[in-house]
Amino acid sequence: MSSEVSEKSAVPRRVLLGATACLSILGLDRLLTACSSSGAGTGTAGAAPGPAAPAAPAAPAADSYRLRPFTPGGATHATPPRQPLPVRAEAALTLATPGKKIAITLDDGPHPTYTPQVLKLLRTYKVPGTFFVIGENAHSHPDLVRAIADEGHVVANHSWSHPQLDTLSQKRVRRELGDTCDIIQDILGAPPDLARAPYGAWDKASLTVCAELGMEPLGWSVDTNDWARPGTSSIAGSVLEGAHSGAIVLTHDGGGDRSQTVTALGQVLPKLLDRGYELVLPTAPPV
Repeated sequence: MSSEVSEKSAVPRRVLLGATACLSILGLDRLLTACSSSGAGTGTAGAAPGPAAPAAPAAPAADSYRLRPFTPGGATHATPPRQPLPVRAEAALTLATPGKKIAITLDDGPHPTYTPQVLKLLRTYKVPGTFFVIGENAHSHPDLVRAIADEGHVVANHSWSHPQLDTLSQKRVRRELGDTCDIIQDILGAPPDLARAPYGAWDKASLTVCAELGMEPLGWSVDTNDWARPGTSSIAGSVLEGAHSGAIVLTHDGGGDRSQTVTALGQVLPKLLDRGYELVLPTAPPV
């Protein structure tokens, strides 16, 4: 009788042991699969998995950013990237430094076609430029952002997606300017010193955010209206007729077809130099 009971109870024990083994193998397989997936994301075998990266904004078409909704990286910017500055009542429209000096500024890039052409011109005439970049364009073309900085030019903040800042909440302005500070810092290792509001539309709230993020607001005194593609002669004429000591010239290397701008710059840069102007980078106005 006892042997019969023993034999009967042996079957479920064998079944139980087999089931346990199967579950152990399944668990090990899932563990190995999870480790493999984590390691593949790091690019280094056996490296500890890092935090998940935030969803990247979609790569923009060259001239479509003005039409798309805001798509930032999502940083909260609780801590500004550098020490706050005094809040300005308005953006500087001319250079703080005296003398026969002019600053060439370019907005809405970087653009894979026109930014390299502008860089070539600046290199040819050995003059500096200030590039106010759109954050989502910088995200799509970090190599161009690095090329701008590597050639001695200034990379500045022109918002993430080119909205009119004075129509936004202060929280939204902080995201627009703050996310662009972040992408520039990620690419170059330092945040920007200068910011320009799209359309030059600053208000008290956006100027406050600009100062909190450690940037000086910069406008312009010579508007070429090149964004409208009025023709090469019109763009060049705007610069040459409007040139004055301390001028800040507004042009564009992104946001659409900028072939007219590139051609016009090729005409005006040597003429400005012949007239005795020194082309410089903007500096912060005195406090």
